[in-house]
Amino acid sequence: MSKDHSQVAVVTGASRGVGQGIALALGAAGMTVYVSGRAPGQGGSRLHGHALDGDLEDTARAITAVGGQGIAVVCDHHDDVQVEALFAQVERECGHLDLLVNNAAFIHDQLIEPGPFWNKPLDLVRILDVGLRSAYVASYHAARLLLRSRQGLICFTSSFGAGCYMHGPAYGAQKAGCDKLAADMAVDFENRGVAALSLWLGPQLTARTRIAAEQHGEQYKAFLAHAETPQFNGRIIHALLNDPQLMSYSGQTLISAEIAPRYGISEAGGRQPPSHRSLLGDPRQQHPARVI
Repeated sequence: MSKDHSQVAVVTGASRGVGQGIALALGAAGMTVYVSGRAPGQGGSRLHGHALDGDLEDTARAITAVGGQGIAVVCDHHDDVQVEALFAQVERECGHLDLLVNNAAFIHDQLIEPGPFWNKPLDLVRILDVGLRSAYVASYHAARLLLRSRQGLICFTSSFGAGCYMHGPAYGAQKAGCDKLAADMAVDFENRGVAALSLWLGPQLTARTRIAAEQHGEQYKAFLAHAETPQFNGRIIHALLNDPQLMSYSGQTLISAEIAPRYGISEAGGRQPPSHRSLLGDPRQQHPARVI
């Protein structure tokens, strides 16, 4: 593969759902998109007995079909060696990186079940390994490649659960942690042409949320009536990456539904998903103090 100056992205956890949709939107914008995820059959995801289908190769082919270049890389983000190898491949094949979307996360089958954390499986805490720690590791290996780009971005997919109670303490800590990673990485990247930010997504239209709606009735159906597609968020991330004012957002936690109108982005038919700020709270503002 020739080393040219086309825009290059890595989207982690892109076999299905949010990661897949974001990757497809980036591909539709003409980007080369590396998509990572575990091998088929390697602890495949399930929800309430339903298998959640997802195939990296299919995602890569779909990216290419919409005008980008999709490259599938089998990578378990629990394994630091595999993560390092992912970015080594990007370096060999492209020589630089413009965008890292930290999306990979371990989502337990019982995450959205009611009840206190001590009555749920301890395994839910793995979201802090694949979801928070893994995002740090991916960012670590991506950093030197991003510094070679004209304008680089690390984007964390987060949610209102960073600020309010949502799905229990492990989920909340992972989302709040991603927001803090973005804020502090932005300090280290300052004046280097790379931005780091966290994006609070609204409810997403994915296979997982559709199954959840069937199980939890009106609570989820009301939210999903105004939900976002993952592609909607991918288009927002692409617009941010190419915004001449990107660095002014670095370190911030942004709300997808509030950013979209700035770039003229909407869902099919012009539908504009709402912000849930008034119901679920505001992103945390970081204190400007710096202790070096």
